[in-house]
Amino acid sequence: MFLTIGTPPCRRASLRARPICAALIWLASAAHAQQAPLTLEAALQAATDHSAAMQAAQASVHASSEAAVRAGQLPDPVLAAGVDNLPINGAQRFTIGQDFMTMRRIGIEQEWVSREKRRLRSDLASEVVKREQAGYLAQLANVRQQTATAWLDAVYARRALTLQQALLDHMTHELAATKAAYRGARATAADVVQAEATRAQTQDQVLKAQQTYQTALIGLSRWTATPATDVTGEPPAPESYVSSLPPDELRLVQPILVAAADDIAVADASTAVASSERRPNWTWEVSYQQRGGAYSNMVSVGVRIPLPINRRDREDRDVSEKAELATKAHLMYEDALRQVQADIRTASATLASGRERIANLTRSLLPAADQRVELAVAAYQAGTGSLADTFAARRAQLDAQIQVLDLKREVSQTWAQLEYQVVPTTMAAAE
Repeated sequence: MFLTIGTPPCRRASLRARPICAALIWLASAAHAQQAPLTLEAALQAATDHSAAMQAAQASVHASSEAAVRAGQLPDPVLAAGVDNLPINGAQRFTIGQDFMTMRRIGIEQEWVSREKRRLRSDLASEVVKREQAGYLAQLANVRQQTATAWLDAVYARRALTLQQALLDHMTHELAATKAAYRGARATAADVVQAEATRAQTQDQVLKAQQTYQTALIGLSRWTATPATDVTGEPPAPESYVSSLPPDELRLVQPILVAAADDIAVADASTAVASSERRPNWTWEVSYQQRGGAYSNMVSVGVRIPLPINRRDREDRDVSEKAELATKAHLMYEDALRQVQADIRTASATLASGRERIANLTRSLLPAADQRVELAVAAYQAGTGSLADTFAARRAQLDAQIQVLDLKREVSQTWAQLEYQVVPTTMAAAE
C-alpha cells in the first residue's frame, strides 16, 4: 500500500499493465490521505493488531507449547546391530557362520522413564508455557500503555496548536485594525510596528506547535504501525480502577505479578523434577543373534541400571539447587508485589493531586486571565490603554491556557501509566 510509480513492482509490470499499477497506487495514496482521525480505542486496536513485539511473544508461546508435548514422551528406542565374536586369525579368520561363537546380532534398546517422571516433566513444560504467556501479557500491556501515552501526547499537542492558532487569528485581526487606525490617525507607527512584531512571534509559536503535533503523530504511528494523520476524541477522565483492585485480583491482570507467580510455579515444578531424577532410569534391551547353520540361534534379554554411587554430591545437589531457586522465586514475588502496590499508590496520589490542581487553576487562573484581556481591550478602545497592554494580556491568557493544558497532559500521562499497566480481565483470560 506504500508503493510509488517508480517502485520495482511497477517497473516489472508490462507496458499494458503499468497504467493499472499506477492507478492502484493512486487509489492507495488517496485512501491513505483520507484516513480517519484516530480515537484512543482505534489506536489501541491498531497497535495490538500490528505489534511485532506481541507477535514475537506469541511465537515464543507457540514454541514452548510444542516443547511441552515432547516433554512427556518416552525417549526414542535405539536400534543396535553388529557382529559378535568374529575370528581375526586362523583358518576361520573374518568368516561368519563357521565358528560356533560368531553371531550376527540385531536388537532394540529402550530407556524407560516412569509414568510419574513423565508427568512431572509435562507439568514443568506446562508451567513454562504459562510463563511465556505471561511474557505475552507483558508485551500486550506495554503496547497498550505506550500507545495510550502517544495518543494523549498527540491530542494535547493538537489542542495546544489550536490555542496558538486562535491567538494568531486575534493578532492578525488586531494588526489589521491597528493599520486602519494608523491610516485614520488614531494609532501611531509604533503601534503598527509593535503589532507586526507580536504577530511574527505568535506565528513562530504556531509553527513550533505544528512541529510538536507532527512529532507526536509520528510517535503514535510507531505503535499503530500505520501512518497517523490526525487524532480525535476526548481524553478519558483521570480516574483509574486499578488502585481499587485487591491483591488476589491484581496478580491475575498485572503482568509483572503474573510473571513472578509463574516463576514460582516453574521453580516448584523444576524442584519436583529434580527430586524424581534421584531415581535412575533403567534401560531394557532385547537382541537376536544368528549363528552358522550348524548352530542354534539365540535371543538375549538384559537391563542396564545406572548406579548413583555419589548421590549426595550429584542428585542431591541438583535438588538443593532447584529448591533454593524456588525460594528465590517466592521472595521475588513478594518484592514485586510490594513494588507494584507502591507504584499504584504513588500514581493514585499523583492523580488525586493533579485533579485538585486542575480544578484550582480552572477556578482561579483562567477566569483571571480572561478578565485581564477584557479589561485591556476595553481600556484600549477607550483610549486609556495601550496596544502593548492588549497584546500582553492576550499572551498571558494563552500562557495560562497552555499551563492548564500541560498540567492536564501530565495528569493524563500518569493516568495512562496506571490504567494500562494491567491487562483487562477478558483479555488476560483469553490469552
